[in-house]
Amino acid sequence: MDSELKHVMVDLETLGTRPGDTILSIGAVKFSAEKGITEKFYVAIDSESCKEAGFRAQKSTLEWWSKQSEEARTAAFSGTLRIDLALIKFAMWMPPQDVAVVWGNGANFDNALLAAAYRLTKMDTPWHFWNDRCYRTIRAMFGTKERKQNVGVPHNALDDATTQALDLIERAAACKFELR
Repeated sequence: MDSELKHVMVDLETLGTRPGDTILSIGAVKFSAEKGITEKFYVAIDSESCKEAGFRAQKSTLEWWSKQSEEARTAAFSGTLRIDLALIKFAMWMPPQDVAVVWGNGANFDNALLAAAYRLTKMDTPWHFWNDRCYRTIRAMFGTKERKQNVGVPHNALDDATTQALDLIERAAACKFELR
C-alpha cells in the first residue's frame, strides 16, 4: 500500500476531555509527506445519540464552548447523524486496520476518545493501538518553528485536522524525520 493511504490525522470536537465523553464531530485527513493531503472526512454527530449510548459531558467544556466563535459552535452543535452511524462511516473511510497509522493532538485525547467511543458502541476500533501517534509530542520534540497558521475555523474538526496534518508534513521535512 502507498504511504499516502495509511496516515490519518484525526481531530474531534467534544463535550469533555475524558474517554467516554460526547463527541460532537470527527474531522480527519489522509496524508503523506510525498503527496500532502489526499482525502478528507467530516461528520457532525447528534449529541443526544451520544447521551442515549452512555456518553457523558463535562460542565467545564460546555462553558468553554460558550466562549468559542459562532462558526465553530454552529459546526460543532449542528450534528444530525447518530454516533453509531458516524463511527461506521469513519471506519469505512479509514485505511485497512493493518496499515492505518492514526495521529491525534495529544497522546490521551483524540485517539483515546475515539477508541472509547468504539468500545461504548460495541464496535472494533479501525486501527491497531500500536499505530497510535501523537502530533502534540512531535510539536514539542521538533519545535523548530511555530505551528502553521490555522486553515479555516479554529475548533472545526476538519479544519483542525487539516492544519495539524499540514504542520506535521512541514515539520517532518524541516527536521528531516520520516513519516512511516
